[in-house]
Order: sequence, then structure tokens, then C-alpha cells
Amino acid sequence: MGLNGRWRFFARSLAVRPRFAVGYGLVALAVLLGLFAPLIAPYSPIEANSRAFLQPPGPAHWFGTDSVGMDIFSRAIYAPRIDLTIAVLGTLLSACVGTTLGALVGFYSAGRGPRAWLCNSVMRAADVLQAFPVFVFAIALVAVLGQSIQTVVLAIAFVNMPIYLRLMRSQVQGIRSMRYVEAAQVAGVADHVILRRHIVPNAIAPVLAQLSVNVGWGILLTAALSFVGAGVRAPTPEWGSMIASGFQNVATGQWWPSLFPGLSLAVTVFGFSLVGASIEAFSDPVRRQDLAAAMERRAARSAGRQLVKAGI
Repeated sequence: MGLNGRWRFFARSLAVRPRFAVGYGLVALAVLLGLFAPLIAPYSPIEANSRAFLQPPGPAHWFGTDSVGMDIFSRAIYAPRIDLTIAVLGTLLSACVGTTLGALVGFYSAGRGPRAWLCNSVMRAADVLQAFPVFVFAIALVAVLGQSIQTVVLAIAFVNMPIYLRLMRSQVQGIRSMRYVEAAQVAGVADHVILRRHIVPNAIAPVLAQLSVNVGWGILLTAALSFVGAGVRAPTPEWGSMIASGFQNVATGQWWPSLFPGLSLAVTVFGFSLVGASIEAFSDPVRRQDLAAAMERRAARSAGRQLVKAGI
């Protein structure tokens, strides 16, 4: 299937599975709002107005204002700049390191010797990392390295790296025994060439599907760290810190400072989860065949309706 054929298949699949289109639309909306926030936001996201504190949603402030008078709508559409940047950087870093280690471990783990011992040591280190609760481990890293955006990126990378390590290792171990890989080894092709040309391209599809899911989890982890005061510092617009600052006012009836950032966070994470499901469906041969069959059934129903309208 050529590039044009892949794009046509992708476009038709969105019509068959509308939830995939919803996911891409939600992610695109979050990205566009973050990019064009200075043109869209009616107020500054960090300037307080003591005369407009805790105003309910209305024509002047669509999402209301918080306890110091900052416009919640403006801050909510600026927040993706921070949340998406941190989540994407942390996820890409974890994917690069975890995928590389997973490919090497999966390729060299068979047999005995120093290489196999080193591969087993890497897997035991991954077991230790995964033994800690994700949120507790992230807070510990922030406590050791200090509170900053860079620390949150490293925390996301550390907690996600074992996922890619294990995923890539299992994929490589399954492909390593294929005949074309054995033929390349018999022909004397270098190990790094076999990995780069023959194994990794055929094993990377599940990693790509996992990327989108982990970006959503990275956004949640960023918001959770900021919620407890260990993430992004105020007054930087960030969904978790906005929810935390407005949470104390919920009991007195001011629900809007926490509700709208929370809805923005939930919708964005939901969009990334749908995108991950879409990538998994495109990369899995079995699910791709199911999509093709659904497209054929949809085309047959459409043709039947046209025949009925034509009176045939």
C-alpha cells in the first residue's frame, strides 16, 4: 500500500470509526489553542485583578475568575502550552531511551555470557523502577532534583521508560527468530544494521500506539504534581495548579475555578487515548483487516441505499 493508499485508508477509517475522528479533533483543538492562545485569550493569563476576584461565568469572563481575579478562560487556553510541552518531551525522552534499550536487550538476551548478564541486569533495574508507585516516584524525583519544569520532564521520562523497554524487548524477541533475520546473520550483516533495517522498523508499531497514550498520562502526571505543589510554579497557567487553587472555594459555592480547568484536562487526555486506539488499530494487521471489512460493509450499504433511491 503506497502513501496515497495509506492516506485514503486513514480517511475512510475515520468515517467508519467516528470516535477516532473525535480523538484527532480534540488533540488538534488543544494544540491549536496552545499555539494561538495570545490571539484568542481576552486577558493576560498571569495578571491579577483584585476588583474582579471570584466572578462567576458571564459575558465579561466566560469561565469566571479565580480567587485573585485572573481570567480562567485565558489561563485554560494558555495551559496546553505548558502541559503538552512537558508531556510530549517527557514521553519522547522515555520512548527514545526505552526503545533503544529494549531493542538491545531483546536482541542480545538469548544465550549466556556478559551480554546476556548485562541484559538481565537492565531488566532487573526496570523491575525496581516499576516497583515504586508512579506518583510517589515522581514526587521523590522532584524532591531530589528540585521543583522545575525540567524535573517534571525527567520524572515523566523515568516512570514511562520501563514500559517502552518491555514493549520493545518483547517485540524484538519475537522478530529475532524470523528467517529473514537469520538469513541476514548468516550473510554476515552487522548486528546494528540488522537492528536498524530489519528488526526495529517491524517492531516499532506498538511503541507508536503507546506514545499517544503516554502523552495523555504525562499530562495527568504533570497536573497531579502541580496539584500537590510539586510541579509547575504559580502563576504559570497550568491545569493542575488551577484546579488546586480553586479547590478550596468549591465548598463555598465557587465551583468554576476548578471545574473548567478539570474539564479541559479530562477532554484533552480523552482525545489522546482515542488517538492511541486509532494508531493501534492502524498498526495491528488483525484490527486493520476488521477496519477494511467495516469499510466494505459501509460501502455496500451505501450502494444499496442508492439503488433503492433510484428504484432499481
